[in-house]
Amino acid sequence: MAKGYGEELTYFCRMQTSFSIEQSLTNLQIEALNEMQEASLEANKTSDAVILLSDTGSGKTLAFLLPILQLLNKNTTVTQALIIAPSRELALQIEQVFKRMGTGFKITCCYGGHLRETEENNLMQAPALIVGTPGRLADHIRRGNITTGHIETLVLDEFDKSLEEGFEEEMSFIVGALPALKKRILTSATEAVEIPAFLNLKDPVQLNFLTGEKSPGLAVQQVRSDDKDKSDTLFRLICALGNRSTIVFCNQREFVNDLSAYLKDKGIVNVFYHGAMEQQERDSALCKFRNGSANVLVTTDLAARGLDIPNIRYIIHYQLPNTEESYVHRNGRTARMDKSGTAILILAPHERVPEYITPEPAAIDLPATAELPQKPVWTTLFIAAGKKDKVNKVDILGFLTNKGQLKKEDVGLIEVKDFFSFVAIRKSKASHTLQQIKTEKIKNKKVKIEVAK
Repeated sequence: MAKGYGEELTYFCRMQTSFSIEQSLTNLQIEALNEMQEASLEANKTSDAVILLSDTGSGKTLAFLLPILQLLNKNTTVTQALIIAPSRELALQIEQVFKRMGTGFKITCCYGGHLRETEENNLMQAPALIVGTPGRLADHIRRGNITTGHIETLVLDEFDKSLEEGFEEEMSFIVGALPALKKRILTSATEAVEIPAFLNLKDPVQLNFLTGEKSPGLAVQQVRSDDKDKSDTLFRLICALGNRSTIVFCNQREFVNDLSAYLKDKGIVNVFYHGAMEQQERDSALCKFRNGSANVLVTTDLAARGLDIPNIRYIIHYQLPNTEESYVHRNGRTARMDKSGTAILILAPHERVPEYITPEPAAIDLPATAELPQKPVWTTLFIAAGKKDKVNKVDILGFLTNKGQLKKEDVGLIEVKDFFSFVAIRKSKASHTLQQIKTEKIKNKKVKIEVAK
Protein backbone atom coordinates (compact mmCIF):
# COMPACT_ATOMS: atom_id res chain seq x y z
CA MET A 1 0.00 0.00 0.00
CA ALA A 2 1.19 3.53 -0.71
CA LYS A 3 3.04 5.08 2.22
CA GLY A 4 1.03 7.70 4.08
CA TYR A 5 -2.23 6.71 2.43
CA GLY A 6 -4.18 6.77 5.67
CA GLU A 7 -5.74 3.86 7.53
CA GLU A 8 -8.73 6.00 8.45
CA LEU A 9 -9.66 6.31 4.77
CA THR A 10 -9.74 2.55 4.30
CA TYR A 11 -11.77 2.19 7.49
CA PHE A 12 -14.22 4.86 6.30
CA CYS A 13 -14.76 3.12 2.97
CA ARG A 14 -15.28 -0.24 4.64
CA MET A 15 -17.89 1.27 6.93
CA GLN A 16 -19.77 2.72 3.95
CA THR A 17 -19.54 -0.29 1.63
CA SER A 18 -18.08 -3.74 1.21
CA PHE A 19 -15.50 -2.03 -0.98
CA SER A 20 -11.87 -2.61 -0.06
CA ILE A 21 -9.31 -0.20 -1.51
CA GLU A 22 -6.50 -2.73 -1.14
CA GLN A 23 -8.49 -5.42 -2.94
CA SER A 24 -9.47 -3.05 -5.72
CA LEU A 25 -5.84 -2.10 -6.31
CA THR A 26 -5.00 -5.79 -6.40
CA ASN A 27 -7.80 -6.36 -8.92
CA LEU A 28 -6.29 -3.59 -11.06
CA GLN A 29 -2.80 -5.09 -10.59
CA ILE A 30 -1.57 -1.85 -9.03
CA GLU A 31 0.86 -2.11 -6.13
CA ALA A 32 0.51 1.47 -4.84
CA LEU A 33 -1.05 4.81 -5.68
CA ASN A 34 1.17 7.42 -7.31
CA GLU A 35 1.75 10.91 -5.95
CA MET A 36 -0.97 12.47 -8.08
CA GLN A 37 -3.58 9.93 -7.02
CA GLU A 38 -2.75 10.38 -3.34
CA ALA A 39 -2.93 14.16 -3.70
CA SER A 40 -6.35 13.86 -5.32
CA LEU A 41 -7.64 11.74 -2.45
CA GLU A 42 -6.39 14.24 0.11
CA ALA A 43 -7.76 17.28 -1.74
CA ASN A 44 -11.18 15.69 -2.19
CA LYS A 45 -11.45 15.07 1.55
CA THR A 46 -11.53 18.80 2.25
CA SER A 47 -12.71 20.52 -0.93
CA ASP A 48 -15.92 20.32 -2.94
CA ALA A 49 -14.22 21.66 -6.07
CA VAL A 50 -11.03 20.04 -7.40
CA ILE A 51 -9.28 20.65 -10.71
CA LEU A 52 -6.81 17.89 -11.50
CA LEU A 53 -4.23 18.55 -14.21
CA SER A 54 -2.03 15.61 -15.06
CA ASP A 55 -0.32 14.12 -18.08
CA THR A 56 -1.96 11.59 -20.36
CA GLY A 57 -1.45 8.07 -19.06
CA SER A 58 -0.71 9.14 -15.47
CA GLY A 59 -3.72 7.43 -13.88
CA LYS A 60 -6.34 10.20 -13.63
CA THR A 61 -9.23 7.72 -13.87
CA LEU A 62 -8.35 6.10 -10.57
CA ALA A 63 -7.62 9.55 -9.12
CA PHE A 64 -11.28 10.50 -9.40
CA LEU A 65 -12.92 7.08 -8.99
CA LEU A 66 -11.47 6.56 -5.51
CA PRO A 67 -12.80 9.91 -4.17
CA ILE A 68 -16.20 9.07 -5.63
CA LEU A 69 -16.17 5.74 -3.83
CA GLN A 70 -15.52 7.50 -0.53
CA LEU A 71 -18.88 9.20 -0.95
CA LEU A 72 -21.10 6.43 -2.32
CA ASN A 73 -23.55 4.89 0.10
CA LYS A 74 -24.53 1.26 -0.47
CA ASN A 75 -27.67 1.63 1.65
CA THR A 76 -29.57 3.51 -1.04
CA THR A 77 -30.90 2.63 -4.48
CA VAL A 78 -30.53 6.02 -6.17
CA THR A 79 -27.93 7.43 -8.55
CA GLN A 80 -25.34 9.31 -6.50
CA ALA A 81 -22.59 10.31 -8.94
CA LEU A 82 -22.24 11.27 -12.61
CA ILE A 83 -19.15 11.28 -14.84
CA ILE A 84 -19.12 13.15 -18.16
CA ALA A 85 -16.52 12.11 -20.75
CA PRO A 86 -15.94 13.63 -24.22
CA SER A 87 -15.93 10.33 -26.15
CA ARG A 88 -17.59 6.91 -26.12
CA GLU A 89 -14.25 5.19 -25.80
CA LEU A 90 -13.21 7.17 -22.73
CA ALA A 91 -16.61 6.58 -21.11
CA LEU A 92 -16.33 2.84 -21.76
CA GLN A 93 -12.78 2.80 -20.43
CA ILE A 94 -13.91 4.44 -17.17
CA GLU A 95 -16.72 1.88 -16.87
CA GLN A 96 -14.27 -0.99 -17.41
CA VAL A 97 -11.83 0.32 -14.79
CA PHE A 98 -14.66 0.73 -12.28
CA LYS A 99 -15.94 -2.80 -12.90
CA ARG A 100 -12.43 -4.28 -12.56
CA MET A 101 -12.13 -2.60 -9.16
CA GLY A 102 -14.82 -4.93 -7.81
CA THR A 103 -16.61 -2.35 -5.67
CA GLY A 104 -20.04 -3.97 -5.55
CA PHE A 105 -21.66 -0.80 -6.89
CA LYS A 106 -23.61 -0.76 -10.15
CA ILE A 107 -22.37 1.46 -12.99
CA THR A 108 -24.09 2.20 -16.31
CA CYS A 109 -22.41 3.67 -19.38
CA CYS A 110 -24.44 5.90 -21.75
CA TYR A 111 -23.24 6.97 -25.20
CA GLY A 112 -24.46 7.49 -28.75
CA GLY A 113 -24.10 5.07 -31.61
CA HIS A 114 -26.10 2.17 -30.21
CA LEU A 115 -29.65 1.53 -29.06
CA ARG A 116 -30.92 3.99 -26.46
CA GLU A 117 -33.42 1.35 -25.32
CA THR A 118 -30.57 -0.81 -24.01
CA GLU A 119 -29.47 2.00 -21.72
CA GLU A 120 -33.06 2.75 -20.71
CA ASN A 121 -33.38 -0.84 -19.46
CA ASN A 122 -30.09 -0.51 -17.55
CA LEU A 123 -31.31 2.73 -15.97
CA MET A 124 -34.65 1.34 -14.78
CA GLN A 125 -32.91 0.08 -11.64
CA ALA A 126 -30.92 3.18 -10.79
CA PRO A 127 -27.13 2.61 -10.83
CA ALA A 128 -25.06 4.26 -8.11
CA LEU A 129 -22.79 5.72 -10.77
CA ILE A 130 -23.46 6.79 -14.36
CA VAL A 131 -20.76 7.61 -16.91
CA GLY A 132 -21.42 8.87 -20.40
CA THR A 133 -21.04 11.38 -23.18
CA PRO A 134 -22.71 14.81 -22.91
CA GLY A 135 -25.27 14.41 -25.69
CA ARG A 136 -26.59 11.01 -24.61
CA LEU A 137 -26.66 11.94 -20.90
CA ALA A 138 -28.60 15.13 -21.66
CA ASP A 139 -31.04 13.13 -23.78
CA HIS A 140 -31.69 10.64 -20.96
CA ILE A 141 -32.22 13.45 -18.45
CA ARG A 142 -34.72 15.18 -20.75
CA ARG A 143 -36.60 11.91 -21.19
CA GLY A 144 -36.69 11.30 -17.45
CA ASN A 145 -34.60 8.14 -17.68
CA ILE A 146 -32.05 9.47 -15.19
CA THR A 147 -33.32 10.67 -11.83
CA THR A 148 -31.00 13.50 -10.87
CA GLY A 149 -32.37 14.52 -7.48
CA HIS A 150 -29.77 12.62 -5.45
CA ILE A 151 -26.66 13.13 -7.60
CA GLU A 152 -24.21 14.95 -5.35
CA THR A 153 -20.91 14.29 -7.18
CA LEU A 154 -20.03 15.33 -10.73
CA VAL A 155 -16.82 14.54 -12.63
CA LEU A 156 -15.92 16.22 -15.91
CA ASP A 157 -13.14 14.03 -17.27
CA GLU A 158 -10.98 15.67 -19.97
CA PHE A 159 -13.30 18.67 -19.66
CA ASP A 160 -11.20 20.71 -22.09
CA LYS A 161 -11.85 18.14 -24.82
CA SER A 162 -15.61 18.28 -24.17
CA LEU A 163 -15.49 22.07 -24.59
CA GLU A 164 -13.34 21.74 -27.70
CA GLU A 165 -15.85 19.30 -29.21
CA GLY A 166 -18.69 21.81 -28.72
CA PHE A 167 -20.50 20.13 -25.82
CA GLU A 168 -20.77 23.26 -23.66
CA GLU A 169 -24.55 23.59 -24.13
CA GLU A 170 -25.20 19.95 -23.20
CA MET A 171 -22.89 20.14 -20.17
CA SER A 172 -24.53 23.36 -19.00
CA PHE A 173 -27.95 21.69 -19.23
CA ILE A 174 -26.74 18.63 -17.28
CA VAL A 175 -25.20 20.70 -14.49
CA GLY A 176 -28.38 22.77 -14.26
CA ALA A 177 -30.38 19.55 -13.85
CA LEU A 178 -28.48 18.48 -10.70
CA PRO A 179 -30.24 20.22 -7.78
CA ALA A 180 -28.37 18.30 -5.07
CA LEU A 181 -24.88 18.78 -6.55
CA LYS A 182 -22.19 19.31 -3.90
CA LYS A 183 -18.87 18.09 -5.30
CA ARG A 184 -17.27 18.88 -8.65
CA ILE A 185 -14.10 17.24 -9.97
CA LEU A 186 -12.55 18.39 -13.25
CA THR A 187 -9.65 16.63 -14.96
CA SER A 188 -7.50 17.60 -17.92
CA ALA A 189 -4.12 16.94 -19.48
CA THR A 190 -4.02 20.54 -20.72
CA GLU A 191 -3.30 23.72 -18.77
CA ALA A 192 -4.78 27.22 -19.12
CA VAL A 193 -8.29 26.21 -20.21
CA GLU A 194 -10.95 28.68 -19.09
CA ILE A 195 -13.42 27.17 -16.62
CA PRO A 196 -17.02 27.72 -17.82
CA ALA A 197 -19.15 29.89 -15.56
CA PHE A 198 -22.01 27.36 -15.52
CA LEU A 199 -19.90 25.05 -13.35
CA ASN A 200 -20.07 27.60 -10.52
CA LEU A 201 -16.75 26.53 -9.01
CA LYS A 202 -16.11 28.22 -5.67
CA ASP A 203 -12.52 28.37 -4.44
CA PRO A 204 -11.41 25.26 -6.33
CA VAL A 205 -8.28 23.41 -5.31
CA GLN A 206 -6.03 22.99 -8.35
CA LEU A 207 -3.60 20.09 -8.45
CA ASN A 208 -1.11 20.61 -11.25
CA PHE A 209 0.95 17.53 -12.03
CA LEU A 210 1.66 18.48 -15.63
CA THR A 211 5.37 18.07 -16.20
CA GLY A 212 5.60 19.85 -19.54
CA GLU A 213 8.08 17.17 -20.49
CA LYS A 214 7.78 14.10 -22.65
CA SER A 215 7.76 10.72 -20.99
CA PRO A 216 11.30 9.57 -20.16
CA GLY A 217 10.56 6.41 -22.12
CA LEU A 218 9.57 8.31 -25.29
CA ALA A 219 11.98 8.75 -28.19
CA VAL A 220 11.13 11.20 -31.00
CA GLN A 221 12.40 10.72 -34.54
CA GLN A 222 11.73 12.07 -38.03
CA VAL A 223 11.81 10.67 -41.53
CA ARG A 224 11.87 12.70 -44.73
CA SER A 225 9.63 11.98 -47.71
CA ASP A 226 10.91 12.83 -51.17
CA ASP A 227 7.36 13.46 -52.35
CA LYS A 228 4.49 15.63 -51.14
CA ASP A 229 2.44 12.42 -51.09
CA LYS A 230 3.94 10.64 -48.10
CA SER A 231 2.08 7.33 -48.42
CA ASP A 232 4.98 5.39 -49.93
CA THR A 233 7.29 6.69 -47.20
CA LEU A 234 4.78 5.51 -44.60
CA PHE A 235 4.64 2.07 -46.23
CA ARG A 236 8.43 1.74 -46.21
CA LEU A 237 8.59 3.01 -42.62
CA ILE A 238 6.07 0.42 -41.39
CA CYS A 239 8.05 -2.29 -43.21
CA ALA A 240 11.22 -1.12 -41.44
CA LEU A 241 9.53 -1.08 -38.03
CA GLY A 242 8.26 -4.65 -38.37
CA ASN A 243 5.09 -6.07 -36.87
CA ARG A 244 5.07 -3.93 -33.72
CA SER A 245 1.90 -2.22 -32.48
CA THR A 246 1.67 1.13 -34.34
CA ILE A 247 -0.82 4.01 -34.50
CA VAL A 248 -0.78 6.24 -37.59
CA PHE A 249 -2.38 9.66 -37.00
CA CYS A 250 -4.07 11.78 -39.68
CA ASN A 251 -5.96 15.05 -39.36
CA GLN A 252 -8.99 14.22 -41.52
CA ARG A 253 -11.28 11.20 -41.81
CA GLU A 254 -10.95 11.01 -45.60
CA PHE A 255 -7.19 10.63 -45.26
CA VAL A 256 -7.76 7.79 -42.80
CA ASN A 257 -9.92 5.80 -45.21
CA ASP A 258 -7.65 6.38 -48.22
CA LEU A 259 -4.44 5.65 -46.33
CA SER A 260 -5.82 2.47 -44.78
CA ALA A 261 -6.90 1.24 -48.22
CA TYR A 262 -3.48 2.08 -49.67
CA LEU A 263 -1.64 0.16 -46.96
CA LYS A 264 -3.99 -2.81 -47.37
CA ASP A 265 -3.29 -2.87 -51.12
CA LYS A 266 0.43 -2.87 -50.35
CA GLY A 267 0.06 -5.88 -48.06
CA ILE A 268 0.01 -4.19 -44.64
CA VAL A 269 -2.69 -5.66 -42.39
CA ASN A 270 -4.35 -2.67 -40.70
CA VAL A 271 -7.62 -1.31 -39.33
CA PHE A 272 -8.97 2.25 -39.41
CA TYR A 273 -10.96 4.21 -36.87
CA HIS A 274 -12.72 7.58 -36.83
CA GLY A 275 -15.87 9.30 -35.59
CA ALA A 276 -18.02 8.70 -38.69
CA MET A 277 -18.03 4.93 -38.17
CA GLU A 278 -20.91 2.99 -36.63
CA GLN A 279 -20.34 1.83 -33.06
CA GLN A 280 -19.99 -1.84 -33.99
CA GLU A 281 -17.42 -0.92 -36.64
CA ARG A 282 -15.46 1.09 -34.10
CA ASP A 283 -15.62 -1.75 -31.57
CA SER A 284 -14.44 -4.23 -34.19
CA ALA A 285 -11.50 -2.09 -35.31
CA LEU A 286 -10.27 -1.40 -31.79
CA CYS A 287 -10.71 -5.02 -30.75
CA LYS A 288 -8.64 -6.24 -33.70
CA PHE A 289 -5.92 -3.76 -32.79
CA ARG A 290 -6.00 -4.71 -29.10
CA ASN A 291 -5.87 -8.45 -29.70
CA GLY A 292 -3.14 -8.40 -32.33
CA SER A 293 -5.25 -9.31 -35.38
CA ALA A 294 -3.92 -6.05 -36.85
CA ASN A 295 -0.77 -4.31 -35.64
CA VAL A 296 -1.43 -1.00 -37.42
CA LEU A 297 -4.27 1.41 -36.56
CA VAL A 298 -4.88 4.35 -38.91
CA THR A 299 -6.91 7.02 -37.16
CA THR A 300 -7.73 10.65 -36.42
CA ASP A 301 -7.13 12.52 -33.18
CA LEU A 302 -10.24 10.77 -31.86
CA ALA A 303 -7.82 8.04 -30.77
CA ALA A 304 -5.47 10.51 -29.08
CA ARG A 305 -7.48 10.31 -25.86
CA GLY A 306 -9.52 7.66 -24.13
CA LEU A 307 -7.82 4.62 -25.65
CA ASP A 308 -6.05 2.59 -23.01
CA ILE A 309 -4.38 0.00 -25.22
CA PRO A 310 -1.23 -1.37 -23.59
CA ASN A 311 2.12 -1.84 -25.27
CA ILE A 312 1.74 0.49 -28.24
CA ARG A 313 5.30 0.76 -29.55
CA TYR A 314 5.13 3.41 -32.28
CA ILE A 315 3.20 6.62 -32.91
CA ILE A 316 3.48 7.90 -36.48
CA HIS A 317 2.45 11.47 -37.24
CA TYR A 318 1.56 10.99 -40.90
CA GLN A 319 0.02 14.45 -40.91
CA LEU A 320 1.58 16.91 -38.50
CA PRO A 321 -0.65 17.73 -35.51
CA ASN A 322 -2.46 21.06 -35.65
CA THR A 323 -1.49 22.04 -32.11
CA GLU A 324 1.11 21.22 -29.50
CA GLU A 325 -1.65 19.76 -27.30
CA SER A 326 -2.65 17.39 -30.09
CA TYR A 327 0.99 16.33 -30.44
CA VAL A 328 1.25 15.63 -26.71
CA HIS A 329 -2.00 13.65 -26.59
CA ARG A 330 -1.07 11.56 -29.62
CA ASN A 331 2.29 10.68 -28.11
CA GLY A 332 0.56 9.85 -24.84
CA ARG A 333 -0.69 6.60 -26.37
CA THR A 334 2.83 5.15 -26.05
CA ALA A 335 5.58 5.15 -23.41
CA ARG A 336 2.95 4.77 -20.68
CA MET A 337 3.57 3.58 -17.15
CA ASP A 338 7.38 3.44 -17.42
CA LYS A 339 7.32 1.61 -20.76
CA SER A 340 9.25 2.83 -23.80
CA GLY A 341 7.90 4.00 -27.14
CA THR A 342 8.80 6.03 -30.19
CA ALA A 343 7.00 8.90 -31.95
CA ILE A 344 7.94 9.46 -35.61
CA LEU A 345 7.14 12.50 -37.75
CA ILE A 346 6.90 12.02 -41.53
CA LEU A 347 7.87 15.27 -43.24
CA ALA A 348 7.20 16.19 -46.87
CA PRO A 349 9.78 18.39 -48.66
CA HIS A 350 7.84 21.55 -47.79
CA GLU A 351 7.26 20.65 -44.12
CA ARG A 352 9.37 21.51 -41.09
CA VAL A 353 9.50 20.23 -37.54
CA PRO A 354 7.11 22.37 -35.44
CA GLU A 355 8.84 24.86 -33.13
CA TYR A 356 7.37 23.27 -30.01
CA ILE A 357 9.23 20.01 -30.68
CA THR A 358 12.70 20.34 -29.18
CA PRO A 359 15.38 19.23 -29.55
CA GLU A 360 15.40 18.45 -33.28
CA PRO A 361 14.30 14.80 -33.64
CA ALA A 362 16.88 12.32 -34.88
CA ALA A 363 16.56 11.46 -38.57
CA ILE A 364 15.80 7.95 -39.82
CA ASP A 365 17.20 6.60 -43.06
CA LEU A 366 14.88 3.97 -44.51
CA PRO A 367 16.23 0.84 -46.22
CA ALA A 368 16.39 1.01 -50.02
CA THR A 369 14.10 -2.00 -50.34
CA ALA A 370 10.93 -2.66 -48.33
CA GLU A 371 10.26 -6.08 -46.86
CA LEU A 372 6.72 -6.73 -45.68
CA PRO A 373 6.46 -7.35 -41.94
CA GLN A 374 5.29 -10.72 -40.64
CA LYS A 375 1.52 -11.11 -40.80
CA PRO A 376 -0.41 -11.26 -37.50
CA VAL A 377 -0.88 -14.77 -36.13
CA TRP A 378 -4.35 -13.92 -34.80
CA THR A 379 -7.70 -13.35 -36.49
CA THR A 380 -10.89 -12.08 -34.87
CA LEU A 381 -14.22 -13.88 -34.82
CA PHE A 382 -17.50 -12.00 -34.49
CA ILE A 383 -20.14 -13.74 -32.35
CA ALA A 384 -23.70 -12.37 -32.51
CA ALA A 385 -24.34 -12.84 -28.77
CA GLY A 386 -23.29 -10.85 -25.73
CA LYS A 387 -24.05 -9.87 -22.16
CA LYS A 388 -27.75 -9.35 -22.80
CA ASP A 389 -27.90 -12.95 -24.08
CA LYS A 390 -26.28 -14.13 -20.79
CA VAL A 391 -23.07 -15.01 -22.66
CA ASN A 392 -19.74 -14.37 -20.94
CA LYS A 393 -16.03 -15.00 -21.59
CA VAL A 394 -16.08 -18.40 -19.91
CA ASP A 395 -18.96 -19.50 -22.15
CA ILE A 396 -17.08 -18.45 -25.28
CA LEU A 397 -13.82 -20.07 -24.22
CA GLY A 398 -15.58 -23.31 -23.36
CA PHE A 399 -17.49 -23.30 -26.63
CA LEU A 400 -14.36 -22.80 -28.73
CA THR A 401 -12.27 -25.38 -26.88
CA ASN A 402 -15.02 -28.02 -26.77
CA LYS A 403 -16.97 -27.53 -29.99
CA GLY A 404 -14.29 -25.73 -31.97
CA GLN A 405 -11.51 -28.16 -30.99
CA LEU A 406 -9.14 -25.35 -30.03
CA LYS A 407 -6.57 -25.49 -27.26
CA LYS A 408 -6.66 -22.71 -24.66
CA GLU A 409 -3.44 -21.26 -26.07
CA ASP A 410 -5.18 -20.95 -29.46
CA VAL A 411 -7.69 -18.49 -27.99
CA GLY A 412 -6.62 -14.90 -27.38
CA LEU A 413 -8.41 -11.82 -26.07
CA ILE A 414 -12.19 -12.17 -25.62
CA GLU A 415 -14.35 -9.03 -25.48
CA VAL A 416 -18.06 -9.32 -24.67
CA LYS A 417 -20.34 -6.38 -25.53
CA ASP A 418 -24.07 -6.07 -24.87
CA PHE A 419 -25.31 -7.87 -27.99
CA PHE A 420 -22.18 -9.27 -29.63
CA SER A 421 -18.67 -10.46 -28.82
CA PHE A 422 -15.22 -10.59 -30.37
CA VAL A 423 -12.60 -13.28 -29.80
CA ALA A 424 -9.10 -13.69 -31.19
CA ILE A 425 -8.07 -17.17 -32.32
CA ARG A 426 -5.02 -18.51 -34.13
CA LYS A 427 -5.40 -17.60 -37.79
CA SER A 428 -4.06 -21.01 -38.80
CA LYS A 429 -6.96 -22.67 -36.95
CA ALA A 430 -9.76 -20.33 -38.07
CA SER A 431 -11.03 -22.24 -41.10
CA HIS A 432 -11.18 -25.58 -39.28
CA THR A 433 -12.80 -24.03 -36.21
CA LEU A 434 -15.52 -22.27 -38.21
CA GLN A 435 -16.29 -25.55 -39.95
CA GLN A 436 -16.58 -27.37 -36.61
CA ILE A 437 -18.92 -24.86 -34.98
CA LYS A 438 -21.16 -23.90 -37.90
CA THR A 439 -24.03 -26.08 -36.64
CA GLU A 440 -23.33 -25.74 -32.91
CA LYS A 441 -25.11 -23.60 -30.31
CA ILE A 442 -23.94 -21.30 -27.53
CA LYS A 443 -26.14 -21.44 -24.43
CA ASN A 444 -28.59 -23.60 -26.41
CA LYS A 445 -28.95 -20.85 -29.01
CA LYS A 446 -27.77 -20.82 -32.62
CA VAL A 447 -25.94 -17.56 -33.30
CA LYS A 448 -24.01 -16.16 -36.25
CA ILE A 449 -20.25 -16.63 -35.94
CA GLU A 450 -17.90 -15.37 -38.64
CA VAL A 451 -14.57 -13.67 -39.18
CA ALA A 452 -15.05 -10.09 -37.99
CA LYS A 453 -15.37 -7.51 -40.77
